[in-house]
Order: sequence, then structure tokens, then C-alpha cells
Amino acid sequence: MNSDSDLQIAGDILEVPHLLQAPREHPATVAEFAGLARSIAADRPAWEHLVRYDATSRWYHRLRTGPGYEVWLLSWVPGQGSGLHDHGPSSGVLTLLSGTLTEHTRGRRRVLDRGAQRVFAPGYAHEVVNDSLDPAVSLHIYYPGLTEMPMHARERAHCCTGVPLR
Repeated sequence: MNSDSDLQIAGDILEVPHLLQAPREHPATVAEFAGLARSIAADRPAWEHLVRYDATSRWYHRLRTGPGYEVWLLSWVPGQGSGLHDHGPSSGVLTLLSGTLTEHTRGRRRVLDRGAQRVFAPGYAHEVVNDSLDPAVSLHIYYPGLTEMPMHARERAHCCTGVPLR
């Protein structure tokens, strides 16, 4: 009779290198990019001193690059927004580091608080706005690196109420 308990490994499994995957030097999956964003978020002393707030335009800083990807730090003062856009051929992970942001998509409104993550595919259109009274900071990872950010006409996007976005 065979069962899972009949499986036995003889010897040291680490001596069979062809059965083990080599550790990746850089992220290659959605889960690994989301994990990278969480690890950067957790290392607050590495990015907090870089943050600037600009009342006239959204502030952004490229924090890091790797093979085919970029990591960006953005700040949002109350009332600032991205406009309705997509990220061309890039996929991404948005992670909120502090504050609150609101994401508007066609037919949906999501409030994102500190620690929230959004993963999106190429062509995903959204608008991100700081509707709160406090500043916010977000981290964005794009793979491949961001080469375009096409803007969309706002009347094409409606929040969950059916009212066009501002």
C-alpha cells in the first residue's frame, strides 16, 4: 500500500542541487513584486527621509531600479490626484505607505489605507486621489519599467454612483 507517509528521503536533500531551484536575485512573479513592495514599506528609515510634499504638483522620486522594473515613491497632499490613466504595457503594484487614498475605476471606488496593496495588469485604467485632509505617501512598482502613462477622458469613467469622476 502506498501513501504519503510511505515517502522517505534518503540522504541529504541539499546534496541534490538539480532538484533545487536557484534563488532569484530579482522578483519575477506578482507575489514576489508584492513582497518586494511590502519589504520596502517595512523599511521606513530607508525612504521616509526622501519624501517631499509639493502643493503645486504631485511629488515623485525613483527609489530603485532592477532588471526590467522600477520602484517609485510618490507623495499626495490633500486634493491632489493622478487623473484617469493607465500604465501602457506595464503591470504594477501600488502600496500605500501612509495616509489614505481613493482609487476610482470604471464602476468602483476603493478607499486605500496604510498597508493596502493594489496589483494591476497592463491597460488597467484608474484615478488615484487624496480625498482626505492629511498627506499620503505611496510606493509604485512597475514591470516592465514605466514608459508611458496614457491619460483617459474622465467622462468615460464613472464611480459606483454612476456620476462621472471630477
